Amino acid sequence: MKIINPNAPDEYKYETDYRKIPSEYLNPRIPKGRGKVKWAPFATIPEQHERLKQYMEDQNKIDKPQLSDHQLNDLNDKLVYKMFHDPQIEVSYFEDGYIKKINGFIHKVDTHEQCLHLYEETGLIKIRLCEITEIK
Repeated sequence: MKIINPNAPDEYKYETDYRKIPSEYLNPRIPKGRGKVKWAPFATIPEQHERLKQYMEDQNKIDKPQLSDHQLNDLNDKLVYKMFHDPQIEVSYFEDGYIKKINGFIHKVDTHEQCLHLYEETGLIKIRLCEITEIK
């Protein structure tokens, strides 16, 4: 059998796996290499990086849910009840491909603009009635 590491102690002379040999017995002129390098995405152009990020965000978006007449009547009944008996409301609504939820107090329902005005922690907000998907 051929001696692979002539300058190493007897237990390492015939070892072929360099990882099992202590570093002081290895040839110091052999380059170490890069070791473990974590690969990161390569963005050469900032616009390209932004567009890729936008594509990833757009994958999570959903289509606007289509509500039946029965569901719309239920939403209307709940809204009328909340207006006169319990002004605190939790509304789920569709915006930019996502279903969002908000808690607040009903300020008014504007039938001319088809908007629901709510007081929330951050102030007064408007939600279009056609975007509402659920009322609790």
